[in-house]
Amino acid sequence: MRRRAAEYRRPVRRKFSHWIWALLGLFSIAGLVLFVLHHNQHEDRVENTALERNARIERVAHRELNFTEEILSPTSFSRQLAQQMILAKAYVIIAKEHNNLHLAWELSSKIRTCQLLLSKAAMRGEPITLEEAEPIIKSLSFLIFKAQSAHYDIATTIMTMKSHIQALEERANAATVQSTVFGQLAAEALPKSLHCVNVKLTADWLIKRVLQELADDKRNSPRLTDNNLYHFCIFSDNVLATSVVVNSTVSNADHPKQLVFHIVTNGVNYGAIQAWFLNNDFKGSTIEVRNIEEFSWLNASYAPIVKQLLDPDSRAYYFGGDQDLKIEPKLRNPKYLSLLNHLRFYIPEIYPQLEKVVFLDDDVVVQKDLTPLFSLDLHGNVNGAVETCLEAFHRYYKYLNFSNSIISSKFDPQACGWAFGMNVFDLIAWRKENVTARYHQWQEQNADGTLWQLGTLPAGLLTFYGLTEPLDRRWHVLGLGYDINIDNRLIESAAVIHFNGNMKPWLKLAIRRYKPLWERYINQSHPYLQDCVTS
Repeated sequence: MRRRAAEYRRPVRRKFSHWIWALLGLFSIAGLVLFVLHHNQHEDRVENTALERNARIERVAHRELNFTEEILSPTSFSRQLAQQMILAKAYVIIAKEHNNLHLAWELSSKIRTCQLLLSKAAMRGEPITLEEAEPIIKSLSFLIFKAQSAHYDIATTIMTMKSHIQALEERANAATVQSTVFGQLAAEALPKSLHCVNVKLTADWLIKRVLQELADDKRNSPRLTDNNLYHFCIFSDNVLATSVVVNSTVSNADHPKQLVFHIVTNGVNYGAIQAWFLNNDFKGSTIEVRNIEEFSWLNASYAPIVKQLLDPDSRAYYFGGDQDLKIEPKLRNPKYLSLLNHLRFYIPEIYPQLEKVVFLDDDVVVQKDLTPLFSLDLHGNVNGAVETCLEAFHRYYKYLNFSNSIISSKFDPQACGWAFGMNVFDLIAWRKENVTARYHQWQEQNADGTLWQLGTLPAGLLTFYGLTEPLDRRWHVLGLGYDINIDNRLIESAAVIHFNGNMKPWLKLAIRRYKPLWERYINQSHPYLQDCVTS
């Protein structure tokens, strides 16, 4: 009986265990299904959260663009906070002046809170809510009322703010003038490395007698007066700048051996410039260097500008201690005392046998062959130049005093200005029109400085009025000494690029973007350059 019962119980236990294992399997499958469903739901939630976040970011980015409109809107809390903050700042100043430092501190604290809220709103790109703005507006209103009740009435506020604004304007003007003066000084100063090169070259000129003999031989070259060649004039006291002008011109010329360069410098730099050009080859071109002190005819009895530059008042104007803030600092540049700057008006006297020349400033770089300039038809005009009146302020009224009847009766204030720096001069037409005499007449009439401020361009605009032929703009592109946004395509297409302005390419002030255009024409391997730069 016990055995039968045991046999009976055994299959029941076995069956029961099968049921347990089946149930466990079902639970496992259900758990797996639930896990998968939960995982999928989690992924969906993550994905939805990400989508919502992205949408929110997009909304924020979109609203960020309109935050300026938000703060200008008369109904926005941002506008109310900004206006309260401005008024509170005024009362901070007044409170400090009346020694109410606690009130000033309270106002400053609320101003910082207001600034923080505006900053947060700008960052998130959402308008400021009533809940955010209300406590600050109430507290600022209370403090402003407190300031007003302390007898800081609106009249006091206006007068105080007016005096502070005037003081700030004076400080800003003084800072602007000082900044311009410092910039002008930096632009006028010769870098130590260039001064070092000058010293080494001058020593060569004084020590090496062979250089002086070679210069004497070249002075009598028939090529200097051969009108079948292409003649260029450069008047400068900067050896490296002049070298770049010559090197860039010959490097881009189709026939460099047909080029002749006439360089005039002052007595201080004559030896250095002679030594440089005698020791270096420029693709077979002819180079003449002359000293302005050789021109005995250029004296006070002949040239009004010489008389004016020797005047004690003129020299005091440049070198005196008093600085008139109404006068642009750049007009005090002592370069205007240099006759080299005015020598361009005497080219026919300097080179009486030449018929046509191209004048180049020492801060230009030549990028194309310039010989086609000599075959341009100037239609009987004396001066070929690129006009600069694409901008309204480069017209005659910008440079000349049209309140003076001498100017207003003879010139159109809207007449188009043009550029010095790359000019074609027909010297036959120049002599025929007696242009130098016209220049002398205008200089004499401007002895008191009432017709134009200093510089050579205003005098040129008067002297060559009605005698200037406009050239294609691509011949001469200006502004590389002050404008950082010149179109690259314009620069690439230009025959001559001009570093006019204070940021000359040989200075640390130079605009880095343009500097390689100038540096590529310097022989960096020259021992003097290497020694002076490293030292």
